Amino acid sequence: MTRVYFVRHAQPEHDWEEDRTRPLTEEGKKDSAIVLEFLKDKKIDAFDCSPYKRSMDTIAKAADFFTKEIITDERLVEREKGPNGNNHGMFPKRWADHNYHEEGGESIAMVQKRNIETLNEILSDNTDKDIVIGTHGTALSTILNFYDNSFGCEDFLRIIDWMPYIIELDFEGDKLVGKQEHCHVQKEFKGKQRADKK
Repeated sequence: MTRVYFVRHAQPEHDWEEDRTRPLTEEGKKDSAIVLEFLKDKKIDAFDCSPYKRSMDTIAKAADFFTKEIITDERLVEREKGPNGNNHGMFPKRWADHNYHEEGGESIAMVQKRNIETLNEILSDNTDKDIVIGTHGTALSTILNFYDNSFGCEDFLRIIDWMPYIIELDFEGDKLVGKQEHCHVQKEFKGKQRADKK
């Protein structure tokens, strides 16, 4: 069995304009300690991650603890958003129609395709190992939806404030055989989209 611990990043600086380099807040840096605390008694063989700074920084101490390099893959990045593409009014539209996206942004289907492709390669390369994957809220949600198509907007909104958040998915080959939520820190999502919430 291959065990994958998905780690959604800790709280980032939401006013930071550039998505790729957006750092964790001071609280987020402290909160990421639960990642190491949870993982330190596990047998972790590899660390894969989105190349975005907030994801890498959330798992960095754990990777150091296990003396493992963090392997990054561009396909694991968060959903590309267009102008005003991340307000609360857009969430139900995207989850109701996985092909819907704002101009300049990605749809749920687009994000899911590249994340699942990458996950399948990671599973193929790490049979019967225990892996950590540093990820994002929407990216992770598209993965969870792939294996359970009842996962939708309400489920996404349930975890939107969980930063960091750790969920384990267990696989035989590329087939999901188990799923367990482990831990999270509740943080208010402080993006501009809160002002748009109806």
